[in-house]
Amino acid sequence: MIVRSLQEIEDTDRHVRSASGTWESKRIVLAKERVGFSLHETVLYAGTETSMWYANHVEAVLCVEGEAELTNDETGEKHWITPGTMYLLDGHEKHTLRPKTDFRCVCVFNPPVTGREDHDENGVYPLLTEPDES
Repeated sequence: MIVRSLQEIEDTDRHVRSASGTWESKRIVLAKERVGFSLHETVLYAGTETSMWYANHVEAVLCVEGEAELTNDETGEKHWITPGTMYLLDGHEKHTLRPKTDFRCVCVFNPPVTGREDHDENGVYPLLTEPDES
């Protein structure tokens, strides 16, 4: 059994800040736990814009605080995301998030991330894996 608090993740290698400066993420469960998914608490900062494309992952996002506009960059469709709203990128959609306020969410990724990922120039997380424990 693993028990882990957000407070103990603060300022460790599990507390990732994006190179773009638009978000930070506390990686609660990672690929090295070998449970088939990763779990993160992520904050996207008010007044920023982050374009993403999870070409290698499926992501579910549950907003727990704040408000943001989510745009499906492929269709132009816009959604207003508020606390209690979930979105699922089950089709690997290219999308942009524009937080009106600091936007705190809980995210689940499959396959799980290692914790070392950041968005590349296309908004993609590379598909990194952990070595087998043989």
